[in-house]
Amino acid sequence: MAATQSVRIGTSGYSFKDWVGPFYPAGTRPAAQLEYYTRHFDCLELNVTYYRIPDAKLIAGIEQRTPAGFAFVVKLHSDITHKLSRDAALDAAFHAAVQPLRDAGKMHGLLAQFPYGFRNTQENRAFVAELRERFAADALFVEFRRDEWAAPPVFTFLRRLRLGWVCVDEPALPGLVPPVALATTDVAYVRLHGRNKATWYSGGQAGADRYDYSYTEPELRQWAEKTRQLAGEARQTFVFFNNCHGGQAPANAETFQALLATDW
Repeated sequence: MAATQSVRIGTSGYSFKDWVGPFYPAGTRPAAQLEYYTRHFDCLELNVTYYRIPDAKLIAGIEQRTPAGFAFVVKLHSDITHKLSRDAALDAAFHAAVQPLRDAGKMHGLLAQFPYGFRNTQENRAFVAELRERFAADALFVEFRRDEWAAPPVFTFLRRLRLGWVCVDEPALPGLVPPVALATTDVAYVRLHGRNKATWYSGGQAGADRYDYSYTEPELRQWAEKTRQLAGEARQTFVFFNNCHGGQAPANAETFQALLATDW
């Protein structure tokens, strides 16, 4: 059980209107949501940076509403991961935006989530290697969506570059990454997206329907066991729930906390 004490559990984002009622008490204002969130979880995957580069003041305001010891992992902007931008000005703006988290000691890494169309090619591997240099100051976790990346040579490649493999749980559809649980750095990283086969593609890349899924307790137990394994191998393990539709992510995350603390 000692190893599980190094596990941090949270959600991918926190500011959702449809969490009011299922998770946030009725009437909770958006400005009060983060404070409530921190009473339940000690880490957060910050996704606003995926859609736009915010002003550093906004990020500083978010940081200031979290307690000491709280951990953030910040998602890289979509132009970097989906358009493969090498724009130095974009990188500089991103670095400036998240600097308040570094200054507060709450920056625990960056998440690079690549789309399904990002193939395991020599050119794309070179791009991933460049990211390690471009964001050398931070831990960097890489999520792939195509199963051809889930291969031993890729794991060796990631270990050599000190890049974290993102373990994923998603629908068992042809071509998607299987639930391979391993760590390529001293920090393990898990993202649970739900298993909604019916709307994974019809819901669109950013469609809420894709992530409309509530894990059953037996399904969560599967990942509790995998997480125990990861915690025994890594210094730190992050588990983030991305099935954000209708407050299902925090509900599942709280159940997962309880399961992980239970020795069965």
